[in-house]
Amino acid sequence: MMRAQADAPAHAGNDANWATAAAELRVGAGFFALWFGILPVWLGFHVEPFSSGGAARWRWIAVVPSVPGFAVALRCVWDFGRTGHGTPAPIAPPKRLVVVGFYRYVRNPMYVGFLTGWTGLWVVFGRANLAAVIVACLVVLGVHLFVIGYEEPTLRKMFGAAYEEYCRNVRRWLPRLRPWEKR
Repeated sequence: MMRAQADAPAHAGNDANWATAAAELRVGAGFFALWFGILPVWLGFHVEPFSSGGAARWRWIAVVPSVPGFAVALRCVWDFGRTGHGTPAPIAPPKRLVVVGFYRYVRNPMYVGFLTGWTGLWVVFGRANLAAVIVACLVVLGVHLFVIGYEEPTLRKMFGAAYEEYCRNVRRWLPRLRPWEKR
Protein backbone atom coordinates (compact mmCIF):
# COMPACT_ATOMS: atom_id res chain seq x y z
CA MET A 1 0.00 0.00 0.00
CA MET A 2 2.77 2.41 0.84
CA ARG A 3 4.48 1.63 -2.44
CA ALA A 4 1.36 2.37 -4.48
CA GLN A 5 1.08 5.78 -2.87
CA ALA A 6 4.72 6.52 -3.55
CA ASP A 7 4.27 5.64 -7.23
CA ALA A 8 1.20 7.84 -7.64
CA PRO A 9 1.77 10.83 -9.92
CA ALA A 10 2.67 14.06 -8.16
CA HIS A 11 -0.32 15.77 -9.73
CA ALA A 12 -2.85 13.27 -8.28
CA GLY A 13 -3.38 15.46 -5.20
CA ASN A 14 -3.81 18.50 -7.42
CA ASP A 15 -6.46 16.67 -9.48
CA ALA A 16 -8.41 15.97 -6.28
CA ASN A 17 -8.08 19.62 -5.25
CA TRP A 18 -9.38 20.77 -8.64
CA ALA A 19 -12.31 18.34 -8.46
CA THR A 20 -13.18 19.64 -4.99
CA ALA A 21 -12.86 23.24 -6.16
CA ALA A 22 -15.13 22.52 -9.15
CA ALA A 23 -17.75 20.90 -6.88
CA GLU A 24 -17.45 23.83 -4.48
CA LEU A 25 -18.02 26.33 -7.27
CA ARG A 26 -21.08 24.41 -8.48
CA VAL A 27 -22.61 24.36 -5.00
CA GLY A 28 -21.79 28.05 -4.46
CA ALA A 29 -23.26 28.99 -7.83
CA GLY A 30 -26.36 26.97 -7.00
CA PHE A 31 -26.82 28.77 -3.68
CA PHE A 32 -26.42 32.18 -5.28
CA ALA A 33 -28.68 31.31 -8.22
CA LEU A 34 -31.33 30.27 -5.72
CA TRP A 35 -30.95 33.34 -3.50
CA PHE A 36 -30.50 35.99 -6.20
CA GLY A 37 -32.24 34.53 -9.25
CA ILE A 38 -35.00 32.10 -8.42
CA LEU A 39 -36.32 33.24 -5.03
CA PRO A 40 -36.63 37.00 -5.73
CA VAL A 41 -38.57 36.32 -8.94
CA TRP A 42 -40.69 33.63 -7.30
CA LEU A 43 -41.47 35.95 -4.37
CA GLY A 44 -42.33 38.80 -6.76
CA PHE A 45 -39.55 41.10 -5.54
CA HIS A 46 -38.76 44.17 -7.58
CA VAL A 47 -36.54 47.14 -6.87
CA GLU A 48 -37.88 50.65 -6.70
CA PRO A 49 -35.78 53.07 -8.77
CA PHE A 50 -33.51 55.57 -7.04
CA SER A 51 -35.66 58.42 -8.27
CA SER A 52 -38.73 57.28 -6.32
CA GLY A 53 -39.76 59.79 -3.73
CA GLY A 54 -40.16 59.38 0.00
CA ALA A 55 -38.90 56.44 1.98
CA ALA A 56 -38.17 54.30 -1.10
CA ARG A 57 -35.07 56.36 -1.77
CA TRP A 58 -33.70 55.55 1.72
CA ARG A 59 -34.29 51.80 1.43
CA TRP A 60 -31.12 51.55 -0.65
CA ILE A 61 -29.06 52.13 2.50
CA ALA A 62 -29.96 48.53 3.44
CA VAL A 63 -27.47 47.42 0.77
CA VAL A 64 -24.74 48.37 3.28
CA PRO A 65 -25.30 45.30 5.52
CA SER A 66 -26.63 43.16 2.69
CA VAL A 67 -23.48 43.09 0.55
CA PRO A 68 -21.10 42.17 3.41
CA GLY A 69 -23.62 39.56 4.62
CA PHE A 70 -23.59 37.80 1.26
CA ALA A 71 -19.81 38.26 1.00
CA VAL A 72 -19.41 36.43 4.33
CA ALA A 73 -21.57 33.59 3.00
CA LEU A 74 -19.52 33.41 -0.20
CA ARG A 75 -16.25 33.32 1.74
CA CYS A 76 -17.65 30.48 3.85
CA VAL A 77 -18.48 28.48 0.72
CA TRP A 78 -14.87 29.04 -0.39
CA ASP A 79 -13.53 27.90 3.01
CA PHE A 80 -15.52 24.68 2.80
CA GLY A 81 -13.74 23.79 -0.43
CA ARG A 82 -10.27 25.06 0.33
CA THR A 83 -9.93 23.95 3.95
CA GLY A 84 -12.61 21.33 4.39
CA HIS A 85 -12.19 19.67 0.97
CA GLY A 86 -15.95 19.47 0.59
CA THR A 87 -19.05 21.59 0.22
CA PRO A 88 -21.74 22.99 2.55
CA ALA A 89 -24.18 20.50 1.00
CA PRO A 90 -24.77 17.29 2.99
CA ILE A 91 -24.23 15.23 -0.19
CA ALA A 92 -20.54 16.28 -0.30
CA PRO A 93 -19.64 17.28 3.28
CA PRO A 94 -16.20 18.55 4.29
CA LYS A 95 -13.53 15.97 5.05
CA ARG A 96 -11.81 18.25 7.55
CA LEU A 97 -13.26 20.50 10.23
CA VAL A 98 -13.43 24.07 8.92
CA VAL A 99 -12.15 26.47 11.58
CA VAL A 100 -10.73 29.30 9.47
CA GLY A 101 -11.90 32.75 8.42
CA PHE A 102 -15.29 33.67 9.85
CA TYR A 103 -15.63 30.21 11.43
CA ARG A 104 -13.13 31.39 14.04
CA TYR A 105 -15.71 33.95 15.23
CA VAL A 106 -19.04 32.09 15.01
CA ARG A 107 -19.94 28.46 14.24
CA ASN A 108 -22.53 29.29 11.60
CA PRO A 109 -21.29 32.35 9.72
CA MET A 110 -22.83 31.25 6.43
CA TYR A 111 -26.33 31.29 7.92
CA VAL A 112 -25.63 34.59 9.73
CA GLY A 113 -24.33 36.08 6.47
CA PHE A 114 -27.37 34.96 4.49
CA LEU A 115 -29.74 36.27 7.17
CA THR A 116 -27.98 39.65 7.14
CA GLY A 117 -27.92 39.75 3.34
CA TRP A 118 -31.56 38.81 2.96
CA THR A 119 -32.72 41.19 5.67
CA GLY A 120 -31.04 44.03 3.77
CA LEU A 121 -32.55 42.90 0.47
CA TRP A 122 -36.04 42.71 1.97
CA VAL A 123 -35.69 46.34 2.99
CA VAL A 124 -34.33 47.34 -0.44
CA PHE A 125 -37.14 45.47 -2.20
CA GLY A 126 -39.72 46.98 0.16
CA ARG A 127 -40.87 43.57 1.40
CA ALA A 128 -40.26 44.09 5.13
CA ASN A 129 -43.90 43.67 6.18
CA LEU A 130 -45.47 41.65 9.01
CA ALA A 131 -46.08 38.53 6.88
CA ALA A 132 -42.47 38.56 5.64
CA VAL A 133 -41.17 38.95 9.20
CA ILE A 134 -43.30 36.00 10.38
CA VAL A 135 -42.08 33.83 7.49
CA ALA A 136 -38.48 34.90 8.17
CA CYS A 137 -38.85 33.99 11.85
CA LEU A 138 -40.20 30.56 10.88
CA VAL A 139 -37.28 30.04 8.50
CA VAL A 140 -34.80 31.10 11.21
CA LEU A 141 -36.45 28.65 13.63
CA GLY A 142 -36.29 25.90 11.00
CA VAL A 143 -32.58 26.58 10.36
CA HIS A 144 -31.88 26.55 14.10
CA LEU A 145 -33.67 23.21 14.52
CA PHE A 146 -31.78 21.80 11.51
CA VAL A 147 -28.46 22.94 13.00
CA ILE A 148 -29.07 21.43 16.44
CA GLY A 149 -30.93 18.35 15.19
CA TYR A 150 -28.78 17.35 12.19
CA GLU A 151 -25.66 19.42 11.56
CA GLU A 152 -24.17 19.47 15.04
CA PRO A 153 -24.74 15.75 15.80
CA THR A 154 -23.31 14.87 12.37
CA LEU A 155 -20.22 17.04 12.94
CA ARG A 156 -19.75 15.51 16.41
CA LYS A 157 -19.71 12.05 14.83
CA MET A 158 -17.36 13.13 12.02
CA PHE A 159 -14.85 15.20 14.00
CA GLY A 160 -15.26 14.08 17.64
CA ALA A 161 -13.15 15.84 20.25
CA ALA A 162 -11.95 18.54 17.85
CA TYR A 163 -15.54 19.61 17.19
CA GLU A 164 -16.38 19.47 20.92
CA GLU A 165 -13.46 21.79 21.67
CA TYR A 166 -14.58 24.12 18.89
CA CYS A 167 -18.14 24.23 20.30
CA ARG A 168 -16.83 25.05 23.77
CA ASN A 169 -14.93 28.05 22.39
CA VAL A 170 -17.07 29.43 19.55
CA ARG A 171 -20.77 30.29 19.94
CA ARG A 172 -23.40 29.01 17.52
CA TRP A 173 -24.99 32.33 16.47
CA LEU A 174 -23.36 35.31 18.23
CA PRO A 175 -19.86 36.12 16.98
CA ARG A 176 -16.87 36.44 19.27
CA LEU A 177 -15.07 39.77 19.37
CA ARG A 178 -11.69 38.08 18.78
CA PRO A 179 -11.01 35.04 16.60
CA TRP A 180 -10.64 31.72 18.37
CA GLU A 181 -7.10 30.34 18.31
CA LYS A 182 -6.79 26.63 19.02
CA ARG A 183 -4.15 26.11 21.71
